Amino acid sequence: MSALVALALSIGLLGAVATFLFMTLGLAIWAGFIAWACFFHSGGDDTALRRTIAGNIFGAFCAWVAAVLILKVPLGDTLGLPLWASIVVGLTVFVMVMASQVPALSVIPASVYGYAALFAYLLQTAEAMVVGRLMGFDIKANPFIVVVLSMVLGALFGWASAKLAATLSARKATAPV
Repeated sequence: MSALVALALSIGLLGAVATFLFMTLGLAIWAGFIAWACFFHSGGDDTALRRTIAGNIFGAFCAWVAAVLILKVPLGDTLGLPLWASIVVGLTVFVMVMASQVPALSVIPASVYGYAALFAYLLQTAEAMVVGRLMGFDIKANPFIVVVLSMVLGALFGWASAKLAATLSARKATAPV
């Protein structure tokens, strides 16, 4: 079997399993698929898995810090919310990119995907961007926890799909005709 067919089959099969699992657990399947794609974008190997997970978590953490600052520091009242939010996002993204000097965080897109995924969840989920939920420990209510769990699980599904594809393509390629 060709590598492309093996990959399509493994991602299709594991994508169906992931969808069922994510929906059952109340996780964000879209964030899982972002991390899955990030794994392949980052090289599709064991190092990519580590850097994807580290970058996704760090990016989501930077977005979490930004959201808390936007909500808790009252400069939005003085400067106006759009200006205050812009300043906070600019500062946290600057720190996020500068952190790429750390080898585990060297894949800047992985951090950006985590940052974007958390803000997507915050801005598209009713009642998500409130201090109580951002600071709480409820696995199903805290946006940071939901996004991070979704992304870690998605990266692991990416790793598993790469391993399954390699097995399928190797097994069929070496089978007698």
